[in-house]
Amino acid sequence: MAGGSAGAGGAGAGAGGRPGPRLDGLFLRRFLRLQAVLFPGWPSPGALMFLTLLCVALLEQLVIYQVGVIPSQYYEVLGNKDFSGFKTLTAVALTLIVANSTLKSFDQFICNMMYVSWRKSLTEYLHSCYFQGQVYYSLHVLREDIDNPDQRISQDVERFCRQLSSMASKLIISPFTLAYYTYQCFHSTGWLGPVSIFGYFIIGTIVNKVLMSPIVSKLVQQEKLEGDFRFKHMQIRVNAEPAAFYRAGRVEHMRTDRRLQSLLQTQRELIGKELWLYIGINTFDYLGSILSYVIIAIPIFSGVYGDLSPTELSALVSKNAFVSIYLIGCFSQLIDLSSTVTDVAGYTHRIGELQETLLSLGRKKNNSYSEAKASWDLDGHSGEDPVPRDTAFLLERMTLSVPSSGKLLIKDLSLRISQGNSVMIVGNTGTGKTSLLRVLGGLWESTQGSIKMLTCFGPRGVVFLPQRPFFTDGSLREQVIYPLKEIYPVSGSADDERIVRFLELAGLTDLLARAGGLDEHVDWNWYDILSPGEMQRLSFARLFYLQPKYAGPMAPEEGPSWHAHWLPRKEVCMLGSMASAAISEAHEPLQRCGWNVGNLAVTQQKKRRSSGRNGPERSQKQLPLADGANSFAYIDC
Repeated sequence: MAGGSAGAGGAGAGAGGRPGPRLDGLFLRRFLRLQAVLFPGWPSPGALMFLTLLCVALLEQLVIYQVGVIPSQYYEVLGNKDFSGFKTLTAVALTLIVANSTLKSFDQFICNMMYVSWRKSLTEYLHSCYFQGQVYYSLHVLREDIDNPDQRISQDVERFCRQLSSMASKLIISPFTLAYYTYQCFHSTGWLGPVSIFGYFIIGTIVNKVLMSPIVSKLVQQEKLEGDFRFKHMQIRVNAEPAAFYRAGRVEHMRTDRRLQSLLQTQRELIGKELWLYIGINTFDYLGSILSYVIIAIPIFSGVYGDLSPTELSALVSKNAFVSIYLIGCFSQLIDLSSTVTDVAGYTHRIGELQETLLSLGRKKNNSYSEAKASWDLDGHSGEDPVPRDTAFLLERMTLSVPSSGKLLIKDLSLRISQGNSVMIVGNTGTGKTSLLRVLGGLWESTQGSIKMLTCFGPRGVVFLPQRPFFTDGSLREQVIYPLKEIYPVSGSADDERIVRFLELAGLTDLLARAGGLDEHVDWNWYDILSPGEMQRLSFARLFYLQPKYAGPMAPEEGPSWHAHWLPRKEVCMLGSMASAAISEAHEPLQRCGWNVGNLAVTQQKKRRSSGRNGPERSQKQLPLADGANSFAYIDC
């Protein structure tokens, strides 16, 4: 879920007793899947930058080698008191140092550009999966095994790409430097040098692998608690006014501090585990500096270089020391990356787990109905028939249960919603009013039976108004036309007049002045400046603007008689005249309209063709609901 609960993937141990995240085959599979996103093919921007980085790194290593052998040449020219050679060598050294500095700067620049490119590719990929159909809804509402998806997409992806880019240069050049300096070391010291250094590296790798594994799972747990702590502060920010009415400062202070203490305790445990890793890294770093001289001393004391003068021996020792030390340094750099690798592994598990869940949810289709309900049709084309049919929804013996608990809400419901009919779903709290609309809206799937949606979403089909109004960032115009990407229909100033008229109809004339006009950019949060009543009114202004064939407003949570409480009578009439059919929900029926009273009633009212005063014609039949449920349903036709 978005915040509070401890998801299985985020803690040290997985759901159902699964072992916690580690450096294992699962990590490798998830890492390779992420690499396929970062490097989708050739020539992609990531692949081109990676190739450029490889070329720059190779040139840098060639220059570094030339700089590394300069001290041995200084020994020689100084020992021979060669002033001319000294001047030439100094000029060459300065040129190489400038070239090395330039190449190293380009190396860092390319790594930073790769970080930005990787973050763009990975984030956009996750966004495409996240916003596909209703995946984001299922992830936040219907799934409880993924903690803090927002943190994984925004923060974990950023840290993963940054840490990976910091390792990129060292990783891609390591095979080349290891091969070259192994050959040079073998040429200088014989087989003993390379074998000793490789044995040293293997031992260091095994030790660090043992020390790194528990850190990965603890890092994943820390990131999960970081998300929970941030979510708690966001919860207070969003609900500051209700909390203030409850005088909830002290209790929320206690609860927030409790999450902080849990996070800090995990961080202390992580630091304790990292201490042993740092001890191992530093130990192998300093042992490497001694090992290089031990390797050089073996051929010297065995008499291999007995025929050299002290000056020549000093130059040879300096050159061989550089080769051995640099080879050991290459291995030491890989060992030093252990702490970075643990971070990358932790983020790989969190992002990879999210990727697997998004792909799994994206593959779930409810036959042809799920495809029809996935997005808005703004052009009037829905499926094979471009013209919406007379019937919007057709339910045949539909049974519905709560996805999380399996509680049976509705059993064997048959319902037809067509143009010219208005439907009101009434009942007590918890009897399944909103759940039925969730099924019609494609958010939930029915347990049994058939659900056919024969229209499209959008202005040419059906529009639902949720219980909690949703407002995005942007101008007042963008709130009214939401979720359309641009003005619909495109009519210039005439569209402005329509929007202003609908705002007046909803009783929001002053909102136009407060926002500074329809297109004035505002940096405020609409939830902070609008009262609950204004939010509902703005939602209906949005509905008036879209003018769908079918409208589905849901009852707000704050009040039972929502039509009377939130909207004047003229707005209710406006809703009925704009939409060919209205699908609405209320906690209590409107007695003056003659609706049936019951715990759960599905009531249809058919518009009369004549303008008589006797009201709509009505007949009713009882529908079976869940056995033992304290509710019933009627359909008035």
